[in-house]
Amino acid sequence: MAKAIAACILGLEGVELTPEERKFFSDIQPLGFILFRRNIETPEQVKALVASLKALVDHEALILIDQEGGRVRRLRPPHWPEYPAAGRYAEVTNDPNEERELVRLGARLMAHDLADLGINVDCAPVLDVQQPDAHEIVGDRAYGHTPQDVAIMGRAACEGFLAGGVLPVIKHIPGHGRAGADSHMDLPCVDAKLDDLMRGDFYPFQVNADMPIAMTAHVLYRAIDKRNPATTSKKCLKIVRDVIGFDGLLVTDDLSMNALSGTLGKRAKAAVRAGVDVVLHCSGQMAEMKQVVHETPKLKGESLRRARAAIKRILRVHEPLDIIDARARFDVVLARGQEAVTKVDPTESQAS
Repeated sequence: MAKAIAACILGLEGVELTPEERKFFSDIQPLGFILFRRNIETPEQVKALVASLKALVDHEALILIDQEGGRVRRLRPPHWPEYPAAGRYAEVTNDPNEERELVRLGARLMAHDLADLGINVDCAPVLDVQQPDAHEIVGDRAYGHTPQDVAIMGRAACEGFLAGGVLPVIKHIPGHGRAGADSHMDLPCVDAKLDDLMRGDFYPFQVNADMPIAMTAHVLYRAIDKRNPATTSKKCLKIVRDVIGFDGLLVTDDLSMNALSGTLGKRAKAAVRAGVDVVLHCSGQMAEMKQVVHETPKLKGESLRRARAAIKRILRVHEPLDIIDARARFDVVLARGQEAVTKVDPTESQAS
């Protein structure tokens, strides 16, 4: 008889599982795992690690990674190609139709890289609408400055990922673009009126509300909830479900981020009470994971239904792709803006 699934996604320490991790994950049965640079060396090593993770659980595990392109990417040369940040696409073409095609192609190529390793979830695309006076944590990770551009290009990216057998994660719902602080370090507080949030920040998520997974924002929206950030706010998550219309699997951003307060166990408990389906913890530190798991329920009811529905969205037969031709076409267009330089991830712990 299959074991019950824990409503959590967890990280791990290194490039292979330790005996303690094997026993812990086998006992806990988390819904999935997330990989970081510390877990990655070569394609062969990653494939072996992913296979060993999947073998530990009785269900189809979700294997996540942050592979947006630009400064947020875990797979890097020389083993994997570079991809541009989301904001770069608009720099290389003035034709929105060509831009949309290029965004989809980039996501399709990334999905090819990930699926080859056994990774079935990418924590992308970012659907935050970039604001000129906001913190740079979003910056060029956004597809544009208007809700319409972000919605269109975000959907194109989602289509590319899905066509290659990889689930996209739309983030950071209901919108991180106005945040004046980096939620890895502090709690961002947004003072915009609800009408402005609905017309701007929420719109890309409404357009893409049919996607299988969304990641919450550790952002406090004072017009909705004066005390709690979205991740732990019943009021905010009700808007995510009832106004934005998202009925997919709702996952927290990393519980370790400093925007949240209290112990890791209290953070997990508060997020689940607020209405998230699954909590995410990324550090791979065993003592921390035990705190999180202690307050994490088993998946059941609507949350279990959403998890199963997400897994069913993973294509078993991928859209045909001539990888050599596709990558050549992609590189030719990107070469138009060669002066843009890819940045490096500011922190290895950055989960989103």
